[in-house]
Amino acid sequence: MAHPGFDPATTALLDAHEHPLRVELDALRHIILDADTAIVEGVKWNTASFRTTEWFATLNGPRHVKEPMVILHAGAKAKGLVVKDHIPDPDGLLNWLGNDRAQILFKDAADIKSKQDALKAIIGAWIQFI
Repeated sequence: MAHPGFDPATTALLDAHEHPLRVELDALRHIILDADTAIVEGVKWNTASFRTTEWFATLNGPRHVKEPMVILHAGAKAKGLVVKDHIPDPDGLLNWLGNDRAQILFKDAADIKSKQDALKAIIGAWIQFI
């Protein structure tokens, strides 16, 4: 079921790509949008992305189809923030790609569902810090 916060342009882009992980991406879209009412979805980097005042999360693009993935970052341009030391991750979901960038990989829709509360907590902490 569509989320009221789903951006029509993002939905159209995912429809056009016929992304094989569409069910999983829609589940991630729901979770991220439900993490905070300030979060807005849009198209950035040719895929579903999310922002408050800054872009902070991006989902699998059309070329990455192996597993569902969220990339967390500190905006469209590097600012030199050290986010790594400020985001609680008791479930060990974050794979740090740098001081201001992390990746979360999921196996499938069931894995996303089982980790949704941890993901929401990370998203909440992330947007508060950046």
